[in-house]
Amino acid sequence: RGQFIANSQAAQCALLVQLITWVTLVENGFKAVADGDENGVYDAWQRQHELLLRLIVLTMTSLDKPTRQKIMCAITLDAHNRDVQQRLHKDKVVSKDAFQWQSMLKCYWLEDGDVDDASMQICDAKLPYGYEYLGNGPRLVVTPLTDRIYVTATQALNLCMGCAPAGPAGTGK
Repeated sequence: RGQFIANSQAAQCALLVQLITWVTLVENGFKAVADGDENGVYDAWQRQHELLLRLIVLTMTSLDKPTRQKIMCAITLDAHNRDVQQRLHKDKVVSKDAFQWQSMLKCYWLEDGDVDDASMQICDAKLPYGYEYLGNGPRLVVTPLTDRIYVTATQALNLCMGCAPAGPAGTGK
């Protein structure tokens, strides 16, 4: 996966695929538990940790500036994803229907007839990805406070209420 991110021309596409594959990894862990593997969630967490370490190793190679920026963004997101999985394991979450997982911003690739598209989902909100260009800039660290604003903002958008978070730095906007 690290090589895919490094070789992908568009950082946004690489990060989108990274999010989709992370959601698949976690939900496959839940499926493994449902199929009788008690360590399914733990094994998925360990796999995520390995993927993160591979990205870190890539930063120790000779990379041009845009590629290094992509890898650093991927590391930032994967570190958060690893922490989410650690919490899921610690809280003994074994189902994708648990609130701890439902309250995470997830991306799915949907294949529906003539349309293949990415969908962002959190709690009961399902919104099209939208493909707004984000560039290849640095990403801020994602924290549990950020996860909370994702729930709040996505639910507001789902109810057609709009969202304009404001407040001091470090409050999870």
